[in-house]
Amino acid sequence: MTVLARGGDPPEPPAHGRAACPPVSPPGVLAALETVRDPELDEPITSLGFVASCTVSADGDAEVRLRLPTYFCAPNFAYLMVADAYDVVSALPGVRHVCVVLEDHFASDAINDGVAAQAGFVRSFSGEAVRELDSLRADFLRKAVMAGTDQVCRPLLAAGTSPAALLGMTLGEVPPSRALSRLRERRASLGLPVGDAAPLLIDPVSGAAVAADGVPLYLRRAQVTRVSIEANAGICRGMLRHRYATPGQGESEEDQ
Repeated sequence: MTVLARGGDPPEPPAHGRAACPPVSPPGVLAALETVRDPELDEPITSLGFVASCTVSADGDAEVRLRLPTYFCAPNFAYLMVADAYDVVSALPGVRHVCVVLEDHFASDAINDGVAAQAGFVRSFSGEAVRELDSLRADFLRKAVMAGTDQVCRPLLAAGTSPAALLGMTLGEVPPSRALSRLRERRASLGLPVGDAAPLLIDPVSGAAVAADGVPLYLRRAQVTRVSIEANAGICRGMLRHRYATPGQGESEEDQ
């Protein structure tokens, strides 16, 4: 039943058309930020230590401050992380307003202002950027698929599965693991096959199964991609610790 306000007018709807709900807590915001990944390193910004602080007012105003390993980290990667953080926190029930601030970066002003205005990368870097970052994001997701394939295949190979047998395996035949779930997520993000009947070894661009004579090179490429990503992540963690003395919000001792 709708109760009419004084004068016969219906009550005003909640702001943003959302049902009234309590403000989200900082742990809730950090949980959302765990879904935001550094596109190059394919790890959450929380575990990398990139979240300097996270606060939420009693009215539901959230402020997230991010930091990066160096003053000159690539602005396109930085923009993606700030924009993704803004999007996931804005989507939380109970959040009234979001402010995401990138600190101590040469392009902080352009990135912070552009994300706040939802201007996109090209308008945020007017005269410098010529295209949005969708293709860049896809390129690094494909690398994540290759690295994830190596993470899934290594235990199988160590247990005696031959490369030829891997060629015939489907995702449904691979024992469940965190690495397998992660691989399915990365493939799904690219629209690649993720069902149980999908081949384990696929081209990360076309989604086609790998040819028999291409398996050795494919597995080698997957290994090199994984090692490169993990090495870069280790370097970034070391540089961040050198730059900042305090751990990031949501960063565990295991992450450091």
